[in-house]
Amino acid sequence: MNIEEFREYCLSFKGSHDKMPFNKANSDYDKNIMTFSVMDKWFCFVNIENFDFCDLKCDPEVSKQLQDEYEGVTPGYHMNKEHWISVHFKKDVPKSKIELLVQNSYNLVVAGLTKKQQEDLAKIS
Repeated sequence: MNIEEFREYCLSFKGSHDKMPFNKANSDYDKNIMTFSVMDKWFCFVNIENFDFCDLKCDPEVSKQLQDEYEGVTPGYHMNKEHWISVHFKKDVPKSKIELLVQNSYNLVVAGLTKKQQEDLAKIS
C-alpha cells in the first residue's frame, strides 16, 4: 500500500474528505500530516511524505487486543491513548486489517455524530 492507494481508500467512505491543516507547524513532519474526516470529525491522519503509520479511532477494548496481537499497533501518536491507535504500515499488520481498522474508525466517528449530522450524511450521494 502507498499513500495514493491509502488516500483513495479513506476517501471512498461516504462524506469523507481530506485536509492538510498543519501547514504552519514548526516541524516538517507535522506540516505533512493529512487528516481524513467525516462531517469535520477526524477518523484518520497520516504523514504523506513518510507514510510510516496512521492514527485511527478505536474502541478501547479492541485497542488493547490489537496491541497484544500486533507489534505494529501502538497507542495513538499525539492523541487520546485510550481511544486512538497508531497502525504502522511496515510492520506486522496486514493491508486487509489496516483497511478494516480504517473502516471501523470511520464507523465509530459516524456513530458519534449528532442525529442531525447523521441525517445530513445520509443525504450525501
